[in-house]
Amino acid sequence: PTSILVISAHWEQESPTVLDPTNDRHSLLYDYYGFPKSTYQIEYPAPTAPQLTQKISSLLSKAGYDDVSKEASRGIDHGVFVPLKLMFPDANIPIAQLSLLSNMDPEEHIQLGAAIASLRDDGVLIVGSGMSYHNLRNLMSGNVDETSDMFDSWLADSVTSDDPNEVKKRLTQWADASGAREAHPREEHLLPLMVCAGAAGKDRGTITFSDRIMGAKVSSVRFGDENNDRMAKS
Repeated sequence: PTSILVISAHWEQESPTVLDPTNDRHSLLYDYYGFPKSTYQIEYPAPTAPQLTQKISSLLSKAGYDDVSKEASRGIDHGVFVPLKLMFPDANIPIAQLSLLSNMDPEEHIQLGAAIASLRDDGVLIVGSGMSYHNLRNLMSGNVDETSDMFDSWLADSVTSDDPNEVKKRLTQWADASGAREAHPREEHLLPLMVCAGAAGKDRGTITFSDRIMGAKVSSVRFGDENNDRMAKS
């Protein structure tokens, strides 16, 4: 990709906010607690992306968002640097970050993605960084039950539909799915997927990863062809 835009589960704002650092390299926000010392020494000095940041702000404004903000002092959180360090370890691709909306409205996040969809035509990889199952209490206690499989099955059926309108309808109504609130007591880790689905347009979703983590069934989704520059991932 020419650059990467990440929507992380770990940044929420009342209005759409774009990370706009003053330096030419990103700082890191170690937004986790109680981990080994080495996890606070991770480095990922990826370039900032001022032109992409400006383009995102412009697209959102044109889409009717009159309250777009920029944040200069925040570093990229672990929802950004952890997956990207694995995906692009050389840290040589410019990165931008866009916040979630704190209202947690799934339809608004789909619309947010639709507003920035044209970035894909410029070779921008849009990454939704969350988790398809995020009930920490169950994960930490080992009490994950069959509801993780139920919700994962629903999610896979939903995002791989050939009808993009059906995909968006089902994602908007995600809380009605079997096991939904057991999988996501709070939906911030699911909403990055909504943004990617909105940016995907008519592109069909594909499950690119499915496995168990601490007993829970988790999956990843790609919208678009992996051999094409127009991709959105969650």
